[in-house]
Amino acid sequence: MFTRITSLIVKEFLQVFRDPRMKFVIFVSPVVQVLIFGYAATMDITNVPTAVYDLDNTKESRDIIRDFSYSKYFDIQNYLQKEEDIKYVMDRARIKAVIKFNRGFAQDLTGNNSAEMQLIVDGTDSNAAQIVLGYAGTIVGNYNARALEDRAEIFLKHKNIYPVVELRDREWFNENLYSKNFYLPGVIAVIVTLMSLILTSMAIVREKEIGTMEQLIVSPIKPIELIMGKITPFGIIAIVQMVMIAVVGVMWFKIPCRGSIPLLFGATLVYLLTSLGIGLFISTISSTQQEAMMAVFLFYFPAILLSGFAYPVANMPHWVQIITTLNPLKYYLVILRSIFLKGVGISVLWDEMLVLLVMGAAVITLSSSRFQKNLG
Repeated sequence: MFTRITSLIVKEFLQVFRDPRMKFVIFVSPVVQVLIFGYAATMDITNVPTAVYDLDNTKESRDIIRDFSYSKYFDIQNYLQKEEDIKYVMDRARIKAVIKFNRGFAQDLTGNNSAEMQLIVDGTDSNAAQIVLGYAGTIVGNYNARALEDRAEIFLKHKNIYPVVELRDREWFNENLYSKNFYLPGVIAVIVTLMSLILTSMAIVREKEIGTMEQLIVSPIKPIELIMGKITPFGIIAIVQMVMIAVVGVMWFKIPCRGSIPLLFGATLVYLLTSLGIGLFISTISSTQQEAMMAVFLFYFPAILLSGFAYPVANMPHWVQIITTLNPLKYYLVILRSIFLKGVGISVLWDEMLVLLVMGAAVITLSSSRFQKNLG
């Protein structure tokens, strides 16, 4: 039995690596993707192109402009001269934010009145606009606190008797709040899922197209041996890709890996039961490689959207959250991020591991039974 399975595994490896393009897809493509994600896929917003329209032009307005300029979030690039210039720069997307001061701003501020300033933000990207508004609110709040402190020192004759609330924040697991620390562990799941689905589904359909499936059917190989021989090489390739991506993330992008490496391998093996099983199932319902590819992406893209890779599951409607409980990628992402960032062990992640194990066993059983039926 093991001899027949080993021979089939060797055959699959030879067939995969015979094509130079497949070598590139398997070994080079994951590294390229993790580099692109590491540099491009970030939610950190800095150096927002900003213009200033200051009709007041006083010390107070210039102080606030200086606070915006000295922060890493706003990059003052233009000083506008006319009201019409605001529409001009915003329409052409040259500027993402405009700081506007009307005449009398300093007079209102020094006269113990509320002084108004305006921040005009490009709301095309609503999430980015909300973040920019939050940065601006923090900067203005800090200015108000300094102004209040200066005014109190004048009226209270340097007596520090005014109430102050001081917030001391501390971030756990991702101390510098780098979004790449959140995204790159998820890239492992994204690439492992895609490659395992494509390789498994395409390999078996390829046998049908070139006419060798009949030869395998009449050979002494049993259906379960054929299944094991087909999916094992792609499981090994997926493990190798996981290692490659993890090494690039840790060594190049300095992603912390605080958890257990054996647990990482174990969780990936359990998850591969599901992804390889789904690929096997797709192969049983597809007649051509084109059909298999279409079916893979029909499953893959909704799985990514409903996994929490980019959008928090908790922010989705309740009925959508119920659907996500059937998505194995969701649980694998939780495990990966917990291992890399939190460093937790099996005592915390056992429930996600159990769900993946049950899903994997069910999918493999369903796919194998359908595959054996097709062979019969």
